[in-house]
Amino acid sequence: MSEARKRGRPRAFHAGTAIKKAREVFWDRGFEGTSLDALSAATNLNRPSLYGAFGDKQELYLGTLAGYRDDSLDALTEALDPSLPLAENLAEIYRRSLAIYLSGETAQRGCFLIGTATAEAIQHPRVRDMLRISLEAFDTRIEQRLALAIERGELPEGSDPQTLTWLASSVMHSLAVRARAGASREMLETLAKAGVEMVCGPKRQD
Repeated sequence: MSEARKRGRPRAFHAGTAIKKAREVFWDRGFEGTSLDALSAATNLNRPSLYGAFGDKQELYLGTLAGYRDDSLDALTEALDPSLPLAENLAEIYRRSLAIYLSGETAQRGCFLIGTATAEAIQHPRVRDMLRISLEAFDTRIEQRLALAIERGELPEGSDPQTLTWLASSVMHSLAVRARAGASREMLETLAKAGVEMVCGPKRQD
């Protein structure tokens, strides 16, 4: 470690904690709207410490996106527990998503990735790549579960798991955007239920 990094970084510094605090700022203000002063205040790191730890604002933002992606993948894997029926898996994905999308001290924030990275993807190729890779990672997890559902007979033989994955993911993206636009929980839960039925078919009545 260089002398500059030693001087700039406080003893109590923890990269993971700083990234999570920075994510909160980016989530509310967006990449362009977030100042270094706001990041310094949130992370308790002065500018030299921020630069020493993360390089620049874009590097820190990319780190927050990667951390959000990894956290989301862990939650997605848990929700897709293969011991449960597929319909319950999808309902749990949407339930967990809405718990995040409807949070926020000022307003409903939606999805961190969809809400902020899509706005920066045109001007920042690395953000665009992060967005694409993250969405593909989410799709891969869902597609694996849908392929298993076809093997088990939970879905009709001949179903296309990739297309159904895109459908399931599109519902999640719509929930994120509509939550950020201020849609009610009731409306979003109705949309989520319809998404499950579109993929799995209507719930059977006993």
